Amino acid sequence: MRYALIGCGRISPNHIQAAKNNNLEIVAICDIVPQHMDDTVLKFELSDSVKKYEDYKEMLEKEKPELVAIATESGKHAPIALDCIEAGCNIIIEKPIALSMHDARAIIEAGKKKGVKVCANHQNRFNKSVQKIREAYLKKRFGRLFYGTAHIRWNRGWEYYSRAPWRGTWAQDGGALMNQCIHNIDLLRWMMGGKVSEVMAYTDNLNHDYIEAEDMGIALVKFENGSYGIIEGTTDIYPKNLEETLYLFGEKGTVKAGGQSVNIIEEWNFSDAIDDPEYVKKTFHENPPNVYGFGHTPLYADVIDAINNDRDPYVTGEDGMNALEMILAIYKSAAEGKSVKFPLEECSTLDFVGRFGK
Repeated sequence: MRYALIGCGRISPNHIQAAKNNNLEIVAICDIVPQHMDDTVLKFELSDSVKKYEDYKEMLEKEKPELVAIATESGKHAPIALDCIEAGCNIIIEKPIALSMHDARAIIEAGKKKGVKVCANHQNRFNKSVQKIREAYLKKRFGRLFYGTAHIRWNRGWEYYSRAPWRGTWAQDGGALMNQCIHNIDLLRWMMGGKVSEVMAYTDNLNHDYIEAEDMGIALVKFENGSYGIIEGTTDIYPKNLEETLYLFGEKGTVKAGGQSVNIIEEWNFSDAIDDPEYVKKTFHENPPNVYGFGHTPLYADVIDAINNDRDPYVTGEDGMNALEMILAIYKSAAEGKSVKFPLEECSTLDFVGRFGK
């Protein structure tokens, strides 16, 4: 399967490695900074047959890839995705799928109209720990879910933002919730039934006066099934990343997944006692070298299978839109000082320009 990558920045090595692990034919890479492409070729010892392009439209026309991964700055995801779809390419879009509800819907609708697969790159859904928790959820081992919490306690400083000026801007990124916390917010919504009725939130910029968007967000979520959620996300933790933790509390079960990016099951207690908690904690445990984890390779494998067997990917464009909707609703609630009802019809990060006086 002919594969191309658009965007050779911070997350791109995970995509190239996943493509290689799945034996994709890497035909081209694209970036507006030639050095980024040169570095990628050198690091992964790509063959001379892999073409380098600064213009992704030229790449699409000349190389005709079957699968394209989009790993540019977030604000460019939507227009690039729509161009790839129009060219007949299946796509994997790095999170977030877009920065507005309008653009997210446009991507999903275009994909269906063109008959191509659209996957939102929420790779943590493939963590061993998360898959085990999802199995318990689908088997209804929790009984009635009471509430769940997502805590993302990370650190990002001047060095991180200065390397890519688009980070932390409303036009191209958003803040801590949109960039760093979206994976765990996605997991919380997914595990709590998926359908949200209302969100109430606060956001602030406490320690990053050089970015436009938030570095801290706290939200209360009411789900349609009567359960509740708590979201706490920040990049203000001193002196380095502390944890990314997901709790689920139900009538008949309690689970805690932690580690760098919910890779480790730390609590596993169910009334049915059909598995040994210590065995589960030992078996469904990963220790990745960074917060990106090991999920890209199985996500790619799933998308390839979805293309070959004409089925939906495990993580769909709709899933990506649901995660985006959660964060935009948090932004809207915090900005307006009131709760926000779902579904969220129209909202964009651009609605919050000037929110913190930056």
